[in-house]
Amino acid sequence: MLLDIQVDDDFARHHLPGAVATHAYPAKTDAERSKLTPAISKILASKGDVVIVCPAGGGGARNTYDFLKSQGVPESRMKILEKGQKGWPYKELVTQGK
Repeated sequence: MLLDIQVDDDFARHHLPGAVATHAYPAKTDAERSKLTPAISKILASKGDVVIVCPAGGGGARNTYDFLKSQGVPESRMKILEKGQKGWPYKELVTQGK
């Protein structure tokens, strides 16, 4: 699962195909983290890896990782996309628009 935490405008501008939009960036406050809640049941019901996509692969991704871990998602299933959406080198594979 690609779990995208970019804000709405950034997600609309560019995201990876199939990414689940949460708009939870930077996932610091309870209100921001609550945007992740709908995805947690999907994550826990699946067996696959979860790749966290944030704007630059830094603090927001780490906040999301820590929150998901606190909600029972095993660390062994979670990855952070290095350098985030901005650092994704395959621009031809990026979806633009919602």
